[in-house]
Formats: sequence, structure tokens, C-alpha cells
Amino acid sequence: MTEFKSLSVDLMERILCLLPIPTLIRASTVCKLWYSIISSSTFSSSSSSLHPWFFLYGLHNTSSKNNQSFAFDPISNLWFRLPSNTSFSNNNTTSAAGFLFTTAPTFSFSPVLSRHISTTSPLHYSRHNPLLGVFYSSHNHNHNHNRPSFIVVGGVRFIGNLVDIEDRLAVEMYNPDLDSWGICPPLPSDFPTGFSSSSLSSALFKGRFYVFGINSSFVSSFDLETHVWSNVQTLRPPGVSFSFLISCKDRLVLAGICNSQAGSSFNLWRIDEKTMEFSEFAIMPQDLLYSLFDSDEDDKFACLKCVGLGDLIYVFNEDYHKRYPACVCEITTATTAQQSGGGKCKWRRVPQLPSPVNKFHQVISFCSTVSLHSILRGRGGDAGAEAYV
Repeated sequence: MTEFKSLSVDLMERILCLLPIPTLIRASTVCKLWYSIISSSTFSSSSSSLHPWFFLYGLHNTSSKNNQSFAFDPISNLWFRLPSNTSFSNNNTTSAAGFLFTTAPTFSFSPVLSRHISTTSPLHYSRHNPLLGVFYSSHNHNHNHNRPSFIVVGGVRFIGNLVDIEDRLAVEMYNPDLDSWGICPPLPSDFPTGFSSSSLSSALFKGRFYVFGINSSFVSSFDLETHVWSNVQTLRPPGVSFSFLISCKDRLVLAGICNSQAGSSFNLWRIDEKTMEFSEFAIMPQDLLYSLFDSDEDDKFACLKCVGLGDLIYVFNEDYHKRYPACVCEITTATTAQQSGGGKCKWRRVPQLPSPVNKFHQVISFCSTVSLHSILRGRGGDAGAEAYV
């Protein structure tokens, strides 16, 4: 039989990319050839983009020592406890597209699993808990160097430690070439002032930044090229009590609790971005939904949160009673459905968080691809590597 070391580099890459990231990190220490393959940026993008991880950052109001960070790898089906990052350990931390952010008093960002923190010029309007989007503009001359642009929408201002509910904050967009923030029209007035990421969800899809009211079901999108908001519409399938808008690989998805005569269910709808019409394509199994709770209270579903990316959607309970239980849905793409002869989504329970798990005052959850390139070669690589030791 042909020995593995005799295979071509291309074939080695195809074999190695099937391994989960924790295994790849260990494999990178085998020899220089494997390290060069695994640490390359092209290998990282091919091996991590299809299987986004689920991150959970727990924040404690009175003692930062009680903060904890976890990451779930869907391929190995394992949780990993992450080293603490004191720069992103307060209630003004948010996340988007593989980055962690703080927006006040300064605007700083860092790739997930990295200790390298960048600070931009200040926002025109310092704000807490805004919606954030990350994109790479065709007008950015440094696009090939992966310098991201940002869009910041909503959030709240504090004046004398009081929330200014009258100030409708302008949308701001960051130009990395100039290190400057440009002012754009604010969120349409149909959305009340003072709205933040706790009451809104967002999705960046095909050059538009969508803002959606979790309870109001109002939706509008901002064109990243023309800087114009679309007309506000209501996106509420029959029976929906609250929902989240998610950008997946090939579709916009609405995910939320639906009430009917048969009881409550957690449903997924595909959204046509041109007409904003919806079509249901998946329902979470009832036993899986109710395994996320241990009570029959009417408002128990209010603590459900939902995030997603690529082909995966994660649903979790942000209450402490069961140590933040979660489940994941894998969306079958059209090509995969034809190959398997099916097309149904696959739901499964996520294992429990590794003990001990503290009780948090705030939980930040997000989905992100994980870059092997940044873990193994980046300036913050040690932070990522420590998570697997």
C-alpha cells in the first residue's frame, strides 16, 4: 500500500480537511510538511467555512473572575473552555462575522480566538449594544489584505449614566483605508429609539444589512452600496410570537416560536429576499424543544435565543437552570439533498457545557467560522492553541 507520506500534497490536503479543527491543531505538530499545509490560509478557508462553531461568553456583573468563555465544535461534537480575554469581558461586548467588538468608549475589535486587538478612530456617536455587520467592500483597495469594513446600527447612548431614549443614532460605516467613520441615514422611524441588540436581530445577506424586530417583526434592509433603507415591512408568519432573522449560506432564514392549536413549536422559514415572502421548511422535534426547559411556565420560551451561520442554526436557553442547554440544526443544501435523496434538516442536542459553569448576568452567543491560519500563525495564536491543551 502507498504510504501517506508518498501522497501528493493536494491529496493530503483533501484528507486532512476532513478532520475536526482540534485534531488538525495536534496534527500540525507532526512534521513541517503537515504544519505548512494546515497553517496555510487557503487550507484554513476550505476546512472551516462549512462548519461554524457556537460561542458562548458568560459575563458576571460584579466579578470578572466569574466570567467564562466556551466554544462548541460541531464536527468533534465537543465543547472547549477558552482562555479569558479581559478586553472583551464587559456588558458592552458584541460580536459579528468572526470578530469580537467593544463600541464604547472606544471602538475595538479582535478576531475570534485571537489576542490581537485593533482600535479604530472613534465613532461619531458612542453607543452601547448596537447591531454590527462585517463586510469587504469592492471599493476597499486593501480587500486582498482582508481588511474588513463595518456597519454599526442602533444601540443606545448614555448621558450622565442615563439612557437617552430620544436620540435616533445615525448609521455609521467604517472605511479601513481612511480609518474613518461615515455617517449614513438612521434606522427608519418605525423602529422605536433606544432599540439595541437585545430587541433586534440582524443579517448581512447579498450586499444588504437586514434589521429585524424580534418581537415586533418589523424588517428593513440597508443597501451597503447606495446607503438607502428599504421600506419597513412586517415579517410574521401565522402564530409566531417572536423570531430571529439569520443569514445562512444560501438563504435568509426566519427562526422562532410558533403557537397553534397543537401547541408551541420552533419553526424555520426560508425568506425570499426580493419579495420577503416566507415558506416553512423545518420544525424542531417536540422532545428536543422541551428538553431545553424544566418548567411548564407560559413564558418559558422567552429565554430562547437563536444564532446561525453557513448550514448550521443553534438554539439555546440563556437561563442558568440547565447550564444553558442548546441544540443545533444542520440545513441540507439543494445539492446535498439531491445526493441523499432527502432534504430534511437534521436536529440534534448539543452536549452540556464542561463543568464547572458559573451563573451569568449576561450571555453573549454567536456563530463563527474558526480560522486555523489565525490560530497557528496569527499574533494571537497562543490564545487559540491554549484552548485545546
